[in-house]
Amino acid sequence: MSHRARLQRQLQADRVLPVPGVYDGLSALLVEQAGFDCAFLSGACLAFARFGRPDLGLVCASELRETVALLRDRVSIPLIVDMDTGFGNALNVQRTVRDLERAGASALQMEDQLAPKRCGHMAGKTVIPVAEMVGKIRAALDARLDDSTLLIARTDALGVNGFEDALERAERYLEAGADALFIEAPQSVAQMQQIGRQFGGRTPLVHNLVEGGNSPVTGGAELQQLGYRVALYPAALLHQFVPAAQALLQVIANTGSTASLRSQLCELGDMNRVLGAEQLLAAAEQYAGDE
Repeated sequence: MSHRARLQRQLQADRVLPVPGVYDGLSALLVEQAGFDCAFLSGACLAFARFGRPDLGLVCASELRETVALLRDRVSIPLIVDMDTGFGNALNVQRTVRDLERAGASALQMEDQLAPKRCGHMAGKTVIPVAEMVGKIRAALDARLDDSTLLIARTDALGVNGFEDALERAERYLEAGADALFIEAPQSVAQMQQIGRQFGGRTPLVHNLVEGGNSPVTGGAELQQLGYRVALYPAALLHQFVPAAQALLQVIANTGSTASLRSQLCELGDMNRVLGAEQLLAAAEQYAGDE
């Protein structure tokens, strides 16, 4: 079964699908090895980890495509790919969709922010007109090479124009053919309950569980009760990595040694086991030839 068909089946199950955010081959591999059924290539985390930049629309389409291809070469689980605003107008969106599909995306998430976009939990966002986003959704669907590639339509209008506008936009995006909806940054459980009642029976609903964000809920169990289907943990790996890295670097700066932290660290052999060095060496033996 293809990775796209597997994601469709996962979204039909009567449970919330937990989807950690990834940003490179190692993070994707760790998610797969931990037993998760899907990973989310977060545009924010790609900016954070690869470029050391905030989520302000600084990653370009070719850099995202290259990352998707690297992840698909390393893991087989479905990949939900954050393509931000689609990198331009409807025609740009079509090229982006084709490129990311060929690279190995299972689902594509597109938002209605005005470029350059910013993190959905930051102030100062702006959104494009509804009609423009509807046109971009239609363009994306027409450009798909595989009808099983899912399109997740995200609206950031709640924090800009209010809750009613966000609901109206979600209705229009669903009518345009979006396969799933993502209403970013609800401000209360009551709003999430209404979103679940209005849309949960018709389409998969996606929610961000980002540490320090504005979500009124904290876990997948709450999301399931509210009628949501996908729980994204977009930055959890990096949010754990940064303080651990800072502490390690401080120890090195102060002592010149990692010996005091050795019990907390992987060693070279551990990394080789995680990364599959033995399997690669065994595979290479098949092509070594007889001497």
